[in-house]
Amino acid sequence: MSGRTAVVLFTRDLRVHDHPALATACAAFDRVVPLYVLDPTLADHSPNRTRFLHQCLAALRDTLRGLGGDLVIRRGDPVAEAIRVAREVGAEGIGLSADVSRYAHRRERRLRAECDRHRLALRLFPGVTIVEPGALRPGGGDHYRVFTPYHRVWSGAQWRAELAAPRRVTLPDGVPVGRLPALPRGESPDAVVGGEAVGQRRLAQWSPTLHRYDDIHDDLAGDETSRLSPYLRFGCLSPLAVANRADDRGSPFVRQLCWRDFYYQVTAAFPEISAKAYRRGATEDWRYDAAALTAWSEGRTGMPIVDAGMRQLHAEGWMHNRARLITAGYLTKVLGLDWRPGLGVFSRWLLDGDVPNNSGNWQWVAGTGNDSRPYRGLNPVRQAERYDPDGGYVRRWVPELAAVAGKAVHQPWRLPPEVRRTLDYPPPLEVPDADPVWLR
Repeated sequence: MSGRTAVVLFTRDLRVHDHPALATACAAFDRVVPLYVLDPTLADHSPNRTRFLHQCLAALRDTLRGLGGDLVIRRGDPVAEAIRVAREVGAEGIGLSADVSRYAHRRERRLRAECDRHRLALRLFPGVTIVEPGALRPGGGDHYRVFTPYHRVWSGAQWRAELAAPRRVTLPDGVPVGRLPALPRGESPDAVVGGEAVGQRRLAQWSPTLHRYDDIHDDLAGDETSRLSPYLRFGCLSPLAVANRADDRGSPFVRQLCWRDFYYQVTAAFPEISAKAYRRGATEDWRYDAAALTAWSEGRTGMPIVDAGMRQLHAEGWMHNRARLITAGYLTKVLGLDWRPGLGVFSRWLLDGDVPNNSGNWQWVAGTGNDSRPYRGLNPVRQAERYDPDGGYVRRWVPELAAVAGKAVHQPWRLPPEVRRTLDYPPPLEVPDADPVWLR
């Protein structure tokens, strides 16, 4: 069999549009093996994400078949399976998108060592972020610790060109493509469906509201944010393509994409971000209260805006970003509980849960991360009254309070006792050694 062959190992880049590794391989080689390895090490962390992933794989296989190729599925250690497939098809090398988590770095090191041993080329490509994590460095440092100067440099940086999907993908003859995994049950009944085409439709439907993003993104009841985060997390959408769609690097929406890149470069430099405090000298004087943590995770703290956010998380596998700040702030700054168990709850339920953004944002709220004002706190009642002024968000997710009129829905403990007894809603959790002024 004449001609050159390459393997493209898919990980968190489940698309064909603006996929540098795939586009380069298809342009330079006669045959390309698009490969995904179902890694048992990453399985079962989140039923929601597992279901979303399997939907993405089915969609990617359909797309590749439409281009004349296929998605080859294997199960096991991704390094061993990638090498095995490369040797079976006589490939010259393997390409994949670079990632930043501790696990991704370990996988990359092992893959490089095995490629060297088997005389295979290994090439890493961009694509998971807009600007590669190591591309921007401050003077005298390996990464930016504060967002504002990073955003300033990031906004002026040269971005790579967005790439079209390959016109054709040619698979070597006789390659067993493998079966897609059975679609598992997720835990969130109203979770969105995964896949590149679904993400592209969502982007197309939402993008006419881009010019209003600064006015709508904090409106909890309005629910007009893009909801693109799961598709970015799994690479169904290219973050570069999404930013280019906005066509304005200074827009508030693109600023949010910059925050995503910011946490990726932080994680690349500090891979312990999910387990250890990032900020030097951070005080971690947490208390431990299993009952309070359970009440928070189940959305029954007696603080309506917090319970609404946690119940949305359970139902949809997603939570409005403002609600994420409020719920995380309540756990750490009001209840005084460690951010790591909270991070674990989010990691289990969120479709978009990833190491850099999930961990970085939790540490920011807890005061252990990149916030330049680590001791700030978010008053949940004031936040609710500002971002859910009519109580629509709370009433949607906390039906016990659906009949409570006006702003009283945010402070049901102030209602007359005879009214409170009819609500079947718990009183606020007691917080030892705290002074919750909003309960007075």
